[in-house]
Amino acid sequence: MQGTPAIGRIGIWSTELRFGDPAAARGAAAALEGMGYGALWVPGGIGGDITGDVDRLLGATTRIPVCTGIINIWKHEPEDIAAWWHTLTEADRRRLLLGLGVSHGPLIGEAWARPLGAMRGWIARATAAGIPAAQLCVAALGPKMLALSGEITAGAHPYLITPAHTAEARAILGAGALLAPEQGVILEADPARARHLAAEALTLYRRLPNYVASWRRLGFSEAEIEECQPRLLEAIFAMGSASQIAARVQEHLNAGADHVCLQVIHGAGLDMAVAMGVWRELAGELL
Repeated sequence: MQGTPAIGRIGIWSTELRFGDPAAARGAAAALEGMGYGALWVPGGIGGDITGDVDRLLGATTRIPVCTGIINIWKHEPEDIAAWWHTLTEADRRRLLLGLGVSHGPLIGEAWARPLGAMRGWIARATAAGIPAAQLCVAALGPKMLALSGEITAGAHPYLITPAHTAEARAILGAGALLAPEQGVILEADPARARHLAAEALTLYRRLPNYVASWRRLGFSEAEIEECQPRLLEAIFAMGSASQIAARVQEHLNAGADHVCLQVIHGAGLDMAVAMGVWRELAGELL
C-alpha cells in the first residue's frame, strides 16, 4: 500500500524504549538506528502517553520508522490520535506506522463486545480525521481480524505467534499486504533457563482469551497452555544462540513475513544495558 514506511526486514520491539529511563531510551533508539535495524516498535496496550513516548523516539532519531505495537483502541480516541498526527512535521509523519489493537475482554470489560466492528469503526474515524490507512496496521490474530487488517489498513502485526501462524496469515492477507509479526527472543545457552524466562513472559498472556484461542487454533492443548509446557514455549519464543534465533526469524520470512520485530526477553526488567547487549549481538547475526 503506497505510503507505508519502509520498515526493512528486522526491527526491535521494546518495552525498555517506552518505559525505561527516558534519556537511556533516547540513546538506545539512536544506537539501534545506527546498527541498521529497520524499525522501532513500542507497546501501548495499557494506554498512557503513547504519543509523547513516540515523540521522544522520533526526536532521538532521524531516519528509522517508529511503530506502535499497539495503540489500544479502547484507551485512545481516533480524533485525539489524529490531532497529534497533524502537529508532526511531514518528515516525522512519513516515519510512523501505527499498530492498533482491540486489547482483551478481561482488561476492558463489557465495552469489549464486538471487537471486529469496533476496530473497523475506529479506523474509519481515524482515516476520516486524516491519518492515511497506509500508515495503520492491526495486531490481528484470528482469521476475521487478519482479513480486516488487509482490507482497510497496510496489514497485520501479530503478537505471540509462530511461523505456522505467519504462513496462515499470509494466505489470508494475500500477496500485497504488510505482515510484521513480533518474535520473542531469548539469547540464552541454558535451555532450562530459557524456558523459565519464556514461561515468566507468558504469565499474563496465557490468561487472556485472545491468545489462548490463537494457540488452540495452532494446535496446542489446554494442558500445554495452562502448564506452559516446552512445546508451546519453544514454538512461541526463539531460544538459544544468535544463530538459532536468526534461523527462527528466517522461518517467519520464508512463511511470508515482510518484517520481523524482535522482543528481547532477558529477565532484567527495564535494564537498557542488558537489552542493548542482546540487540548488538543479534545485529551482528541478522543485519
